Amino acid sequence: MFFPMSRRTALKSAACGFGYLAFADLATRAAEKEAPKGPLAPKPSHFPAKAKHVIFLCMEGAPSHVDTFDYKPKLSTDDGKPFSGSRFGGGKLLASPWKFQQSGKSGIWISELYPELAKHADELCLVNGMHTDVPAHPQAFQHLHTGSFQFKRPSLGAWTVYGLGTDNADLPGFVTISPAPNNGGPTNYGSAFLPAVYQGTPIGGGGFGPRAGGPMTVSNIKNPRQSNDAQRKQLDFIQSLNKSALERDPANPAIEGAIESFELAFRMQKDVPKLMDLSSESKETQALYGIGDQNTERFGRQCLLARRFVEAGVRFVEITSPGWDHHRNLKDSLTNTTRSTDKPIAGLITDLKSRGLLKETLIIWGGEFGRTPYAQGNDGRDHNHKGFTTWLAGGGVKGGQTVGKTDDYGYEAVQGKVHIHDWHATILHLLGMDHEKLTFRHAGRDFRLTDVKGNVVKEVLG
Repeated sequence: MFFPMSRRTALKSAACGFGYLAFADLATRAAEKEAPKGPLAPKPSHFPAKAKHVIFLCMEGAPSHVDTFDYKPKLSTDDGKPFSGSRFGGGKLLASPWKFQQSGKSGIWISELYPELAKHADELCLVNGMHTDVPAHPQAFQHLHTGSFQFKRPSLGAWTVYGLGTDNADLPGFVTISPAPNNGGPTNYGSAFLPAVYQGTPIGGGGFGPRAGGPMTVSNIKNPRQSNDAQRKQLDFIQSLNKSALERDPANPAIEGAIESFELAFRMQKDVPKLMDLSSESKETQALYGIGDQNTERFGRQCLLARRFVEAGVRFVEITSPGWDHHRNLKDSLTNTTRSTDKPIAGLITDLKSRGLLKETLIIWGGEFGRTPYAQGNDGRDHNHKGFTTWLAGGGVKGGQTVGKTDDYGYEAVQGKVHIHDWHATILHLLGMDHEKLTFRHAGRDFRLTDVKGNVVKEVLG
């Protein structure tokens, strides 16, 4: 018998007592972490890795690079002049309302919108030559996450766990905190044709506003109806049926994925609630992330959770900050979104560094594309896929530098161009994986995250 369901569905089935899943008998499990077995077991990398973990700070909606990390003095000089590349015909250049200054010993340019992050300038590698294929949110967001804007493909996080496994048998290898409900939704953290055990486990929801997504919890994390002994017996029975099915059809990876997902789901009950309880963190640590300030409370909690998950052995953690689609009201809206993320991100870097985790944790920041140097209306910027910025820090990255360049107005990448496929190849390289060798056989051919493209951006490497 085989139940092809997601980990969340498995948890729900267990909590409702439907017979699909039993939880762990906590009395029989040691306090120490077990070494993962099966598809989640740690796997050797292709070559020595610089990073062991990834924290992806995803800015949904496309941040304006020319107002944050891509300093364009000529844009200020030519403010108000017509721009020939505008799809509106009469579009006029719009100077950034914010000042830029050189930060750190390296002197990289960062906007005044990020004063706390600027203190860590020497840890950051700004990639200003980014470009992607489509200037539409759903396609570009999926491209950012999966390497494809046309087809359902495994996400970056799923590929990472498939390639490396994880270090903690009681936790998922891939966690996504407050994932975006739109622009592809679960596709952005799904495993597609990879076994289901590699998909991301969502915590909380996305959306807008101070109450966006509700509480950051894992759905159906407890079973109120059955004892641990009953749950274990129930799961053993279901798993015996699934294993019999696997013996009859050993080439079916979905069955193995279901078996592993069920086992992981009940193991999660022990550690996940503890990890998500931030009361054990000192007041000083919580303040470092901006917890207690209504402007930074939500994203600060997400960043602190990310640190706790990484510290506990989770391989890949993604955090989503919504609201970066600034077609209008740029000055007020961008001020608010950067304010909500600046202190938490700076706090995350400080905390990781103090714990000796930054050197083995790769932090990546970015959205699906950038914004135009010309105005949309009086106070907004349109989509721009021809040039934008992401940045990386920690985990083997050469900080304090800028890689790539856009033109004088920030409209199009012109030097050191980095495509999404190149970006993915570089992230995998820092994790010790060759993007051309990390493949999975499906539908008669070997698939990979970067398809048949992608080059490692060597300038990023420390």
